[in-house]
Amino acid sequence: MAQALEFHFDGDADAAVRGLWRRLADSDISSGVPSPATSPHVTFAAAGTIPPVTRSALREDLRLLSIPALWLSILTASDGRLALTAVVDTELLAVHSAIHDVLAKRVKQPVARYLPGSWMPHCVLARDLDPAQMTAGFAALYPVGSIKARITEIVVVDTHTGEADVLRDLEDGS
Repeated sequence: MAQALEFHFDGDADAAVRGLWRRLADSDISSGVPSPATSPHVTFAAAGTIPPVTRSALREDLRLLSIPALWLSILTASDGRLALTAVVDTELLAVHSAIHDVLAKRVKQPVARYLPGSWMPHCVLARDLDPAQMTAGFAALYPVGSIKARITEIVVVDTHTGEADVLRDLEDGS
């Protein structure tokens, strides 16, 4: 994966997720916790390349969409990852579908797990964990309360360089 469409959270949700990251870092799995430079987020799409012309089209469509808040409330563990999964509703799926309508046939090497029908909206808490780390991490976090995450920024992030292109800033209305 080289470029991802990420939805970033408001300050309270960001702080809550970072609190979970700190709890994990204090447990036995600190090697799998995202770096503090990473912003807590949910990825809506990913591809080898999201070209500039596609970003422009997406930027225009995103201005027309009402972006719902996410309720991150389900602690999940699979494929070496701990994640906080969002409650899925029709409004969230409509936004996801609208995004993929714009991206269809306009991106190179789309990542299948983010396509409609395969996507499970989640915020990664830790990755690349072995079974013992997964068990320790789950134990360190369980039970997790719900986090209401308002989306404040939608960006395309280059997953190799960290370079970000803001498509919509919901706090300043752009």
